Amino acid sequence: MIGVKKLIVQVNGRDLALTNLNKLYWPDDGLHKRDLINYYTGMAPYLLPHLRDRPFTLVRYPEGIAGEFFYQKECPEHAPDWVQRIPVSVDGGDKRINFVLCNDLPTLVWLANLGCVEVHTWASRIGNLENPDFAVFDLDPAPPATFQDALEVALLIRGVLAEFGLMGCPKTSGATGFHINVPLKPVYSFEQVRLAVQYVARLLVRVYPQRCTVERAVSKRQGKVYIDYLQNGRAKTMAFVYSLRPRPGAPVSTPVTWQEVENGLDPVSFNIRSVPKRVALLGDLYAPLREESSQELDAILKLC
Repeated sequence: MIGVKKLIVQVNGRDLALTNLNKLYWPDDGLHKRDLINYYTGMAPYLLPHLRDRPFTLVRYPEGIAGEFFYQKECPEHAPDWVQRIPVSVDGGDKRINFVLCNDLPTLVWLANLGCVEVHTWASRIGNLENPDFAVFDLDPAPPATFQDALEVALLIRGVLAEFGLMGCPKTSGATGFHINVPLKPVYSFEQVRLAVQYVARLLVRVYPQRCTVERAVSKRQGKVYIDYLQNGRAKTMAFVYSLRPRPGAPVSTPVTWQEVENGLDPVSFNIRSVPKRVALLGDLYAPLREESSQELDAILKLC
C-alpha cells in the first residue's frame, strides 16, 4: 500500500476510487485514512439503519484532524450519480440545498474517502422532515466540572424523564460531554421538542442550581454542567451515534447502558479500536432510536 495514491475498489457493485489511503489522519495515534474507511465499513451494519433517510451534513478533514476542516451541506458536484440526494430548504425559503442521503455502504465509503471523520445528520427523516423522531439532551461540563459531573446530571435527567413515562438512550459524545437521545413518535415540530427539553433543563436548574445551567455564555457556566436544549432545532446537527471524533485517540460517540453510567465511565475507552469489538459483543444499544417509537411529549408540553 505504501506509495499508492489511488485504489479502485468495488463496493456492492459500485466502483469507488479510494485516494491517499496512507495519509495520517490521527498523527499522534498512527492512524491513517484507510483506518477511517475501514472503521465505517465495519460499522456499516449498525450505523446505516440510524442514517437511513436522514439529510447528511459532510464534515470534512481532507488533511486529517490536525488540518483545516469544513462543513458542507450541498452534495459535491463530483458525487457519483448513484449517491442519493434530497433537496431541502434549510431556512424555509425558496432556496434548496441538495443534501446527501447515506442509505447504503457505497455512499458511506465514498463519504469516508472524502475525509468525513464525523457523522452529522438531522434528527428527522424524509417523509417527516419537520417532525424529529428523537429529542436531544446535550450535556457539556464547564471546568472545574468534569465528565463525571455530566454523568450525574444525566442520571437526574433520566429520573425526570421517567416521571413522564419517557425513556432516554445515553451515549458518550466522543469528547468531554454526554448525550441523551429520547426516541419520539414523529408528530411534534422541532419547536415543540425544543420546548419540552427546555422545560426539563430549566426544571433541573431550579432544583440543582449549583450543578446545572442553561446559561449560553461560557463565562457563566463555570463549574456546572450546561444542558444545551438548543440542539433541538431544525437542521441542527451534532456528532451522531458511532461517529468518530477528530480528537487524539480517535474516540467514538458510543451508546452505553444506564448501569454503566451509574458505575462511571472513561470516555477515552470508547475509540476506533474498541467500539467495533464492543458492538459485536453487545449489539446496537441504540436500537430504540432506529426503531419506530410510540413515546409522546404531551405531558411535558402541557406544562410548558
